[in-house]
Amino acid sequence: MSKRWIYAAITGMALTATLLSGCTQMPTEKQGVADMRPQIAFRYERPEMAQALVSINGINMGSAGTYKDSVASLKLVPGTHHLQVSLSGTLVLDERFYIADGVNKTFVLK
Repeated sequence: MSKRWIYAAITGMALTATLLSGCTQMPTEKQGVADMRPQIAFRYERPEMAQALVSINGINMGSAGTYKDSVASLKLVPGTHHLQVSLSGTLVLDERFYIADGVNKTFVLK
């Protein structure tokens, strides 16, 4: 009878250990990296300005409507940039500017 009791005790402890190990969770750690690249956006009142073409340092970046203020922005590398915005072949904005990390700059198109 004592062997039977020992086997029952060992089986009970093994079963308890198995069930309790399923109740634990490995610790997790969530890390995130903030994107501190400078950004520019455009604000305009006339709807046709959304079709204006944006060029940074001579590279076509698409239309101004793609980078509408409070909706989306164009991320740049820190430094000095040359911005040109044209609508139907007419230069609307031609500006050289410096932008640093973490800066959000909005250009107004008139």
